[in-house]
Amino acid sequence: MDPAPQAAVRLIEASFPDDGYLDTGISAALMRQVSRGELPATIRLHRTGPILAFGRLDRLRPGYRRAVGIARDHGFEPVERLAGGRAAVFHEGTISFSHAIRAEGPSGAYPGTRDRFTAMAGTVTHALRALGVDARTGEVEGEYCPGEFSVNARGQSKLAGIGQRVVVGGAHVGGVIVVRGAGRISEVLTPIYEALEIDWKPETTGSVAAELGEEDATLPSDEPDPLIERTIEAIRTELARTVALEPAELDTSTLTLGAELAPAHRPRP
Repeated sequence: MDPAPQAAVRLIEASFPDDGYLDTGISAALMRQVSRGELPATIRLHRTGPILAFGRLDRLRPGYRRAVGIARDHGFEPVERLAGGRAAVFHEGTISFSHAIRAEGPSGAYPGTRDRFTAMAGTVTHALRALGVDARTGEVEGEYCPGEFSVNARGQSKLAGIGQRVVVGGAHVGGVIVVRGAGRISEVLTPIYEALEIDWKPETTGSVAAELGEEDATLPSDEPDPLIERTIEAIRTELARTVALEPAELDTSTLTLGAELAPAHRPRP
């Protein structure tokens, strides 16, 4: 019997490392367009710039404004992200990985929430194992932005976090994978979590580079990072086991909508 045909999914690797608001706006635009049926299912996979992504719960903390200022003082663009969770860090040593999907019908995307979390965590976990990391799915006690579907190393160090936003007609599952720069994450999150009055253990922050015995310091965004490239290729390979990836460019409509939505992700007064 012939194998079942794979579903086709667009793969976009466009990145806006110098404009965190636009980069987040593009993800929001893709979520809207895919959920409305204007575009097919789309995956984004790319190296990022320095962003401090705050969740909805962070905005309710008394120290939120101070935390936003700390992010800027450390060279990170403070962004209010799509999904929930707590403050998380993106920088030149991290990879952003997201999947916008369409879910029609009366119940929409809600029934598949857990399955989507499981699928993305599984993709990241297996891709990192292919690189030689003892990667596992699950929360590490004391990790930043904790979640059941975090990906860790040896059950001790967090390597990736995953969040999800469900809307009418679809969902957006997104994650950040720390390839290098664990120390840089702890350096900025320590005063931010103190301002937000959130307890955590900085020693639980890890990186793929540290697990492989490579230099953990991040490289400038204008310099190629071979380990980031290897990690992206490992994720592509893992994705290709279940979907037919179709490399694509961002549509003009997505760029336009992303620019319109970008201001909504600036920290609110």
